[in-house]
Amino acid sequence: MLAVASASIPAQQTIAQAAQSWPQPPAAAAPQPAEHARPESEPVFSARFENTQIAPSEWTLTLYPDGTGHFHADRANSTAPKPATIAPITVDRAIKLSPKFTAEIFRTVRQNDFLNIECASRMKVAFQGWKTLSYHGPDGAGSCRFNYSKNKQIEALAESLVAVASTLMEGAQLELLREHEPLGLDREMAFMVDAANDGRLRQMYAIRGILQRLETDPAVMERVRKQARKLLAQAAREH
Repeated sequence: MLAVASASIPAQQTIAQAAQSWPQPPAAAAPQPAEHARPESEPVFSARFENTQIAPSEWTLTLYPDGTGHFHADRANSTAPKPATIAPITVDRAIKLSPKFTAEIFRTVRQNDFLNIECASRMKVAFQGWKTLSYHGPDGAGSCRFNYSKNKQIEALAESLVAVASTLMEGAQLELLREHEPLGLDREMAFMVDAANDGRLRQMYAIRGILQRLETDPAVMERVRKQARKLLAQAAREH
């Protein structure tokens, strides 16, 4: 819920200054799939999402079988209303997803001919965003692009990845709020607990670092620390 409002939000000039102070990678910088060199033969999965009607308007997630990878998201081309509070414009970072979830992704890919399939549905459905799923490895390669997939496994995979991307964006938002607008954490964390319970957010495991910092931070509200503990408990179950 990156556009959540808070009664303690400072003046617009202060918000702009705070947003500018948040470290952002150069706009032209291309996302790197990992922090170290990878063997060319190592399997790699990637997911790309594009929809200018929402924010972020595009993101790319790259993942390896050990759960490590990279996430890059950008809201620069979004036509969605600007958030009411400070929010990261670009997120560009290494990630670590849980072993269970990672194994599920690669198993689904292999069960569907390494994505070397026609996965788009001809049904007329509302535009949700273009998803491009790709795989490359010594055992095969493929890619498919769709708004809505006729393949139930592929559609479920795409939905889960959208939820993971939302979690990663929320993690970046928590870091920004903790540094510049800590009173905004209460409402943001309440939203996250609800969204994690109903599936809009997945993989709290991926943002356990910021959740652990909030859980032990005496400078934030007790409710925030309690909500962080709830999300950390979910992260432990995801492992």
